[in-house]
Amino acid sequence: MSIYHTLGKIPKKRHIAFKNNNGKLYYEQLFGTIGFDGMSSLLYHIHRPTQVKEIKKQYSVAPKIVKENNVKSYLLKGLQVLAIEDYLESRKVILTNTDCNIILAAPKNSLKDYFYKNTDADELIFVHKGSGKLRTLVGNIDFKYGDYLLIPRGIIYQIDFDTQDNRLFIVESYRPIYTPKRYRNWFGQLLEHSPFCERDIRKPEILETHDEVGEFLIKVKKKNEIIEMVYATHPFDVVGYDGFNYPYAFSIHDFEPITGRIHQPPPVHQNFETDAFVVCSFCPRLYDYHPEAIPAPYNHSNIDSDEVLYYVDGDFMSRNDIEEGHISLHPAGIPHGPHPGAVERSIGQTQTEELAVMVDTFKPLMITEEAMKIADKDYHKSWLEK
Repeated sequence: MSIYHTLGKIPKKRHIAFKNNNGKLYYEQLFGTIGFDGMSSLLYHIHRPTQVKEIKKQYSVAPKIVKENNVKSYLLKGLQVLAIEDYLESRKVILTNTDCNIILAAPKNSLKDYFYKNTDADELIFVHKGSGKLRTLVGNIDFKYGDYLLIPRGIIYQIDFDTQDNRLFIVESYRPIYTPKRYRNWFGQLLEHSPFCERDIRKPEILETHDEVGEFLIKVKKKNEIIEMVYATHPFDVVGYDGFNYPYAFSIHDFEPITGRIHQPPPVHQNFETDAFVVCSFCPRLYDYHPEAIPAPYNHSNIDSDEVLYYVDGDFMSRNDIEEGHISLHPAGIPHGPHPGAVERSIGQTQTEELAVMVDTFKPLMITEEAMKIADKDYHKSWLEK
């Protein structure tokens, strides 16, 4: 995130001696990406952040692929994913390629018995159901329904949920996730025509600082494996930091839709980007207001991208028989568009209450066993006129 943020105590200059009241040095850590060329923050720890006491189990969490080369449209019934006690075990990869994993999760319990770190991927967690607190080594963020939580790779975190009824839509990205370039000036500031601004970004507020020695289990994800590591000191021992690399929250309800006299293309709904995929937020908005406008989207071919749409809430005008938690997959190269009757129904409508998250990937997505468990295998026939 290209917004400078500081929390806790930091020294006047970088890379100088910084001591506590007893004269003991704090340990500086550069937390950065893309070598020394990407976003970074400087963290100051009570203890060395390098103290690994033991490496325990190592096991695979690689998704099991059913279809590698897919041209069939699918509808997945996301709320049919079973609720599971453990946070990590609840995460089910439904679609995947070499750039990202698209995951559904319904964890019942908070992540409290261990810490988690994804060393390979940024995590974009959309909160469909539930509320609570994201706790990290660089501060805490409260979250609720409709929030995106952007957790940069390498962040050690836990999650406290308020209830056991939690539903998460997660995009695990092997490419850094940014705000869209066309919404930023060359300084990185969000422009006036952007559908959101810096005021909408919720940065970490409360910095937990634990000065504890013992055994602290961190489950580390690397190359589709979980490695259980025991650290000798509490990972949340940061007394302060500053920089540009930290987790943040953004509410889909703070996205301000761009509308026009005629139908606007999907990029106006863009919320996040990488060089491998984009994420869009479809929010309640006024429909097109040309007197002869057709509010329903026109048929279009995804020549260069697979389109995934996660239906969150409201009335999805362009689709028939769509419910909350459904996920549509429209693969590259195959045209798709409104269902029969949707165009006609849309004419004369003045607004929509739909709420949805879209992920368009530039590489084809492979379908997993977990996806097939919740798939409507006849969805691709749903455009046939009866």
